[in-house]
Amino acid sequence: MYIVVTSFLATLAFSFVLTPIIRKLAFKIGAVDNPNARRVNKTPMPTMGGLAIFLAFNITNIFFLRKEYPNNQFWPLLAAECVIVLTGVIDDIFELKPKQKILGITIAGLIIYFFANIRMTTLTLPFLGTLNLGILSLPVTLIWILAITNAVNLIDGLDGLATGVSVIALFTTGITGFFFLTVTSTYVSVWIFMLVAALLGFLPYNFHPAKIYLGDTGALFIGFMISTFSLYGLKNATFISIIIPVIILGVPITDTVFAILRRFLNKKPIAQADKHHLHHRLMEMGLSHTQTVLVIYGIALIFSMISLLYPISNLGGSILLTVATLFGLELFVESIGLVGPERRPVLNWIGKVLKIKDHKFSSKNKK
Repeated sequence: MYIVVTSFLATLAFSFVLTPIIRKLAFKIGAVDNPNARRVNKTPMPTMGGLAIFLAFNITNIFFLRKEYPNNQFWPLLAAECVIVLTGVIDDIFELKPKQKILGITIAGLIIYFFANIRMTTLTLPFLGTLNLGILSLPVTLIWILAITNAVNLIDGLDGLATGVSVIALFTTGITGFFFLTVTSTYVSVWIFMLVAALLGFLPYNFHPAKIYLGDTGALFIGFMISTFSLYGLKNATFISIIIPVIILGVPITDTVFAILRRFLNKKPIAQADKHHLHHRLMEMGLSHTQTVLVIYGIALIFSMISLLYPISNLGGSILLTVATLFGLELFVESIGLVGPERRPVLNWIGKVLKIKDHKFSSKNKK
């Protein structure tokens, strides 16, 4: 325990010290976000901050905790991390196309699958029994990695948002794995907590007003690590082991799913960026930059608290908890107009049942 606590503090310190250095480096090599219609920054902002997180995380793991991790997983995972970080650095400097970023994530995922042997192999569902994924194991694993990695990347739209949400998600994952999931070894939780420390050391520079951004270097790295760590509990996946990481990552997954739905309903390309994400909608409702980030932190904490109820619930309780969570989420999404202010099927249905007239959208009140 002493070495873990010491390593946690060392990782935090390394990250805090390295971030200003990476900030200067970003300016020198052109890893800078310039203001435009889609960005919130008004002045050129150094990006590539994820490189400081990556370095702090791995310096501690290599020099302090190396013996805690199995060789057959540590080195392949490090190699996959390098692929992801290299992809992010190149994108932060030259701006890669979406297909090129997907290629980088896929290559890292293949390293995880074939060399670290971190993968989904079976799926057990209520009333259906256990299904051996067989040849589907590879595509299912890669889809999981791609989906989670890109989900985290999508919420990186405000100062400190992706960093803080990831801290909450990772800390909850580490706690869940350590106390509840018997399939997860202790070293995985230690690994996770070291990444939490690296993020905490970076957050003071990234919180509003930010001095440096995560960039794709950081967003892709964090998303990839979250997806990989969650796979430890999904090797022999069950309803519970799947739903827990999905709930923990409720904020980025919700934003991603409804962004896809919004673009589909509006007949726009799925990959086309817009300014209607969760943080955009909250700011349009009148919240300040900092208030928006803190509200989303609060939502992430709610998701995390809900996820901690699953390991102590039976199957029936887990199903009811899932239904209640989805229903509450739908009400929230409709209330802030995440898909569109006119698309509120559940709220409209409730209004009809309770005979409530929505004056805000009533044609009689339009001038």
